[in-house]
Amino acid sequence: MQVDVLNSKGAKTGRSVELPDDIFAIEPNEHCIYLAVKQYLAAQRQGTHKSKTRAEVHGSSKKLHKQKGTGGSRKGNIRNPLYKGGGAVNGPVPHLYGFKLNRKVKDLAKMSALAFKARENKIVIVEDLKMDAPKTKDYIAVLDALRGDNRKSMVVIPEYNSNIYLSSRNVPNTKTVMLSDMNTYDITHTNVIVFMESVAKMFTEEDVTVVEEA
Repeated sequence: MQVDVLNSKGAKTGRSVELPDDIFAIEPNEHCIYLAVKQYLAAQRQGTHKSKTRAEVHGSSKKLHKQKGTGGSRKGNIRNPLYKGGGAVNGPVPHLYGFKLNRKVKDLAKMSALAFKARENKIVIVEDLKMDAPKTKDYIAVLDALRGDNRKSMVVIPEYNSNIYLSSRNVPNTKTVMLSDMNTYDITHTNVIVFMESVAKMFTEEDVTVVEEA
């Protein structure tokens, strides 16, 4: 897949990058994408929900009245779940929602998500940005030139760059991530993926990996 390299103003530079077909032109597996997104969202849940059982609520443990001879029903103590203020029955307890996915499944999910974006021509390659200082206004100008309108975008950089990060963190509808941190959820929930030129060339290297970390 041949993609033109654009400059910061959105014009063609005359260069292009060949994105490998074994990543960007595969037959997407939608179920793997579903599993990867489900795992990502499950890992975001805190799981700190908690309700008190009858052993944890306040109240006397004394039996309300004797078992027989009152003409009424049998009763335990005031912490009985049937009474107001009593303990909860089968209530929520703290637990983790995360689950494990095989590495090959996560690999295929990310490649499938990238293949969908490639099919829809939603991958843009821009020459590496060089910012001497954080400047949100300049960063927005570059984004507007690349994505065309106010669509949600994700900019993928090769390594951490404080100037780019500080320039982009307050810009709505965009996210800046390193290639190593890019995950299936981010890919599927963005309209345009902007790869820096050096990032795009990394896909052709033999040791490049698209494995999504847990």
